[in-house]
Amino acid sequence: MKIRLTLGEQVIFASLEDTPSGRDFLSLLPMTLMLEDYNTTEKICDLPRHLSSDKAPKGYAPSAGDITYYAPWGNIAIFYRNFEYSSGLIKLGQIEDNLEGLALTGRIKMQVEAL
Repeated sequence: MKIRLTLGEQVIFASLEDTPSGRDFLSLLPMTLMLEDYNTTEKICDLPRHLSSDKAPKGYAPSAGDITYYAPWGNIAIFYRNFEYSSGLIKLGQIEDNLEGLALTGRIKMQVEAL
């Protein structure tokens, strides 16, 4: 399941995992989100509703490029740095190219669409 993230002039391609959470995220597309930097490690944004966490692991340790869902807060987190194991974190997919496109600072408008 391929998606395109557009942040200003930056275009980033990613793939979603074929999981209940990944399919639920895909069902929301297309959508526009506002990213904010969090902890100098990830970009986060709120979703219009919570995603399914059916059959998801209790948590995991994300790597740079991972697109994740943080179930306790109901938000998306896109990691641009590796991070430690986090309970409640669900991997949705992986950025395939142009990870440096997330280097933009401040609030960033992001369009997400299925390909």
